[in-house]
Amino acid sequence: MDETTMNVCAICGEERSASDIWFLIAENRGEDKLQVLQWTDRLAAHNGIQPACSPAHVQELVVHWMTTGSLDYPFARTSFRAGPARRYGRKRAAKREADISAAQQIGELAVHRESMERVLVESPQSLKAILDALLEGLRHATAGAEKGTQSKDVAFCALAPEV
Repeated sequence: MDETTMNVCAICGEERSASDIWFLIAENRGEDKLQVLQWTDRLAAHNGIQPACSPAHVQELVVHWMTTGSLDYPFARTSFRAGPARRYGRKRAAKREADISAAQQIGELAVHRESMERVLVESPQSLKAILDALLEGLRHATAGAEKGTQSKDVAFCALAPEV
C-alpha cells in the first residue's frame, strides 16, 4: 500500500490492514450528534470522518468531541511520526459533511451542548455511564464482526441531566 492510500488511526497513527476491524466516526455539528460506523473504504476517504483502530480509541475521540464540540483531534500525532497523518492523500478542504446514509451505523451519540458544558464542569464523573455504554456497544460490534455476524445498532444517549 503506498502512502497516498494509507489509512491511519486518528489517535495512534497505526496503519490499517484489510483484515483489521476498525471504526469510523462522523459528526453532525448542526445537530450535535456523533455517529460510530462500520468501516468502509469509501467513507474513510472523506474529510471529517475519523478512523479509529479500537474501541478505546473511539472512546478517546468521543471524549474529545464531548469536551471540545469538535471531532478534529489535533493531538492525534504520535512521537514517531512527523507531520500530519495521511489518510487517502486527502487535503483539508472546506468542511462539509459526508453522505453516510448508506453506512452501517453501530451507534449514535447526541448531546445538548450547553448542558454538556455544565456537566463537564460540575460533575464530569456522571458521563462514565455514557462512555461505559459506548465501550460495551463497540466491543459487541467487534465481537460480532469477528464472528461474521451483523451487529444491531446501539443508541448511545447523552442528554446531560439538568444541574
